Amino acid sequence: MYKKFLPSEFVKSVFDISPERLLEKGIRGIITDLDNTLVEWDRPEATPKLVNWLKSMKDAGIQVTIVSNNNELRVKSFADPLGIPFIYKARKPMGKAFVKALHTMDVKREEVVVIGDQLLTDVVGGNRIKLHTILVLPVAKSDGFFTRFNRLVERRIFKALKRRGFVTWEEEV
Repeated sequence: MYKKFLPSEFVKSVFDISPERLLEKGIRGIITDLDNTLVEWDRPEATPKLVNWLKSMKDAGIQVTIVSNNNELRVKSFADPLGIPFIYKARKPMGKAFVKALHTMDVKREEVVVIGDQLLTDVVGGNRIKLHTILVLPVAKSDGFFTRFNRLVERRIFKALKRRGFVTWEEEV
């Protein structure tokens, strides 16, 4: 039961994920969440550091697609200036948006990682369709209304995972 909540990996931020490491694993595509994964949920555009990270992925031949539960205006205004394909109102953890992103990038499941800051949406969604999931710490300490509720539930799940010996990193989420 708890395994569906367990990410394949945990890192502190997207900046701890290098294109070299992904290429060694045969990764050709990234499905990433937007809010509190790439930037703070209320930041309208990418930081220079994020722009460089995204460029390093592109230069390495790794495609990036943003899959977000947020609305079209938010996701489009962030992704379009960067030239990144996106899916908005994704209804994560439902699998349809993840499958659509796979088809858009024309990659196999074993060639993709899902990066996100939430267990209940990003990790469960990626795990449901058997993708490699990477949980990152939220970029901001504050969240929108629905995310605050999810975080309460996630803390309980983390405690249960830790008690059962599944969590091998320090809980900072």
